[in-house]
Amino acid sequence: MECTLLSPPASVRGMRELQRADFQKHVQIPRLRVPESQVQRVIPLVKKLLLKMEHLHPVRAVENQREILLHPLPVKNWESLPTAELEQQQVTQENFSHADLELTYENWSANEILKSVLPENEEGLSSFSRIGHIVHLNLRDHLLPYKQLIGEVLRDKLPNCRTVVNKAASIDNTYRNFQLELICGEPDYQVETKENGVPFEFDFSKVYWNPRLSTEHERIVNMLKPNDVLYDVFAGVGPFSVPAAKKHCKVLANDLNPVSYQWLQHNAKRNKCLAHIKMFNKDGREFILKELREDLLERWRTPATAEPYKIHVTMNLPAMAVEFLDTFRGLYTPEEVPEEANYPLVHVYSFAKGENTKALVQQLVESNLGATLGDELQGISFVRNVAPNKDIHIVMGRNKANAKKGAGAGAGAGGGAAAGKASAKPALNKSKKAKNVFKVTNNKGKKKPKEVKGKLKQLKETVKAKQEKVDETLKVLHKDMVVKKPKPAATPIKNKKKPAANSSKVSDTLGKLKF
Repeated sequence: MECTLLSPPASVRGMRELQRADFQKHVQIPRLRVPESQVQRVIPLVKKLLLKMEHLHPVRAVENQREILLHPLPVKNWESLPTAELEQQQVTQENFSHADLELTYENWSANEILKSVLPENEEGLSSFSRIGHIVHLNLRDHLLPYKQLIGEVLRDKLPNCRTVVNKAASIDNTYRNFQLELICGEPDYQVETKENGVPFEFDFSKVYWNPRLSTEHERIVNMLKPNDVLYDVFAGVGPFSVPAAKKHCKVLANDLNPVSYQWLQHNAKRNKCLAHIKMFNKDGREFILKELREDLLERWRTPATAEPYKIHVTMNLPAMAVEFLDTFRGLYTPEEVPEEANYPLVHVYSFAKGENTKALVQQLVESNLGATLGDELQGISFVRNVAPNKDIHIVMGRNKANAKKGAGAGAGAGGGAAAGKASAKPALNKSKKAKNVFKVTNNKGKKKPKEVKGKLKQLKETVKAKQEKVDETLKVLHKDMVVKKPKPAATPIKNKKKPAANSSKVSDTLGKLKF
């Protein structure tokens, strides 16, 4: 419950130039005065009732005693205290009183100061980002008249804050870095920060870095195992690539911004993972068509000698990453794709503005990919909201695990730093039917030749077995009917009528045969 008694003076409402002295205020505060020898036994009894404010010690020395300041909201009088327990410590009502306390600018937090100054009926300063010693704001229009005051308050109140900047305009430059306006402090933009335990260093004014994506960076990196492969198309200063390389993944990282590329190299060296990462400074489209293609093709040609590994592609450029998906169309010919190809899982990040942003993102991906996503689609997930009805989503997709030559892979989504505008689409090799690596498989196709061949072989073996059984039976029959038995020794016999041949056995045998 808010206590207006302890709020800044009402007279500061609407202040645009910070006047720290105007925040001085006198209030009546309940308190206990006890001998110094008793304070250690009394404090536990009233601990939950202490007055806690910025730069204010609730227990302080007064003459030869200790004065304990109490919060005026729960403590109205002596009866508001645990009197029985206090009296056992020889603390009585005589030790209780109200007295004047001076509060100043130093006693309120940044949030309390700004809440008392900014317009009541408008949204206040809801959030900001910390990047090392820099505080990064994105002020709404109604707060711009107060930007200087806001900057000074934040610099005063936030630990280690030396520079406060405001986002000057939307990101629309080639390298996709923030356009900044210095509103308070030093024009020092080279920062050191940690993300998920990994140290990074860069010039914030010349590269793209968003600390609000740290959870997403961590989620992707946690998917990776040692020996996995990561192609980071828009790597920036390395929030995906450097942690992946530290995990001994094999990383190819690219960024168009030469400053980002320099800091990417610096951060890889600083984190001692240069042996696991190759870095490039080129357009994302060129990187996909050359470095990604050649490296992936070489891995397909080389039999895996170690443990099985997975391949990931991150494309973290929400404003335009989907426009690069067309590079995957015709990236390989059917002859270049092995029978059991290890297709990559692609992570593409994209903005979408509207009511059903998830469906809009899928439409964007399918439109640029030139195919409808079916079973290859691994999922579409919400990342964060950037404006009313404007969200960032990640689309993830891959091929079916049993994809063969002539079958395709899926498409997906993922993020990083800046890349340049898309150049002309790659020309396809018309002499051969182009292989669409991200082609959606059609379950209505013909049966596979291997499946038909297997059934024919099985039928042939069954017929052969039956034929062998018939042959054995015929051999027995032939022996009974044709083969002559040895004649016994000649002995005189009487002239008797020769009996008829016994054909019943032969008839029975023939009746049992099945052709």
